Amino acid sequence: MHTIDQYRALFIAHLNKTIQEKKPENLYKPIAYILQLGGKRLRPILTLMAADIFGVDYKKALDAAMTVEVFHNFSLVHDDIMDDAPLRRGKQTVHEKWDVNTGILSGDAMLIEAYRWLESYEDKEFKKLVKLFSETALQVCEGQQYDVDFETRDDVSIAEYLIMIEYKTAVLVAAAMKMGAIIAETTDENQNLIYDFGRNLGIAFQLQDDYLDAFGDPKTFGKQVGGDIIENKKTFLFLKAYELANKEERDSLEQLFSIQPNNTKDKIASVKGIYQDTKADVLTKEAIEEYTNRAFKILDTLSIPANKKEQLQQFGIGLMNRKV
Repeated sequence: MHTIDQYRALFIAHLNKTIQEKKPENLYKPIAYILQLGGKRLRPILTLMAADIFGVDYKKALDAAMTVEVFHNFSLVHDDIMDDAPLRRGKQTVHEKWDVNTGILSGDAMLIEAYRWLESYEDKEFKKLVKLFSETALQVCEGQQYDVDFETRDDVSIAEYLIMIEYKTAVLVAAAMKMGAIIAETTDENQNLIYDFGRNLGIAFQLQDDYLDAFGDPKTFGKQVGGDIIENKKTFLFLKAYELANKEERDSLEQLFSIQPNNTKDKIASVKGIYQDTKADVLTKEAIEEYTNRAFKILDTLSIPANKKEQLQQFGIGLMNRKV
């Protein structure tokens, strides 16, 4: 077994070896750009870790890890276009650095490349991996559509929001882990359990992302702090604040989320003030802990050695306390 930092370094080395200069440049340069832009590499790390945990050399899972990472970055390129986001990981987004058409086409190419990385696996593994990946990719699209729909709805419930983040974020984290388990040829029970572990961890991860979007440090977060507020996104923070707010606070939230002022700093500050006054910020952190603990409970039923369960638990604790 390796440490998280070692898995990250091993994956990045593999990634850098696979990135090639190809033509047409305006198709492939943006792909190389987004893939080398940094990031936590959370999902490919989980694929390598899962393979290792279930008794197979992580190297066998490197191509599946590439599938997960390329697909994740494809989704970011298109999401940034939909959100008109100027920054990704502290740098220009692909459509800002090039243009929207380039972002769309390069993103499409990335989706195709993501599938191609699975071609190195034997037929039995390949079929299971492609089936899981296709189901997951479609759920991610469904989650993105829910996210878009929620921006114009006034009746979004917390339950609906949790389904949205499960599809948009958590299922890919879960699939990343299950891919490693499939490659290791562990039991179906272990494959399903590690999927559920990843799903709960993924929900906690997204709730943490929501929290950091409002209350993170701009120097470490890598994205525009307050971006969700500017875009009128009804995150867990918003929904919990609205649920607990008095009439005056509700009216303020409704008014603030119905406008796009010239001075976005004032809007962000006002909304964050309501989040704090209603304790929505505290309750969001409690929800992050709750889903992390749900993931930890699943570890008790996994058929793996105790030291490997401990490594998974430490990984979850690290996610819960992250600042980026």
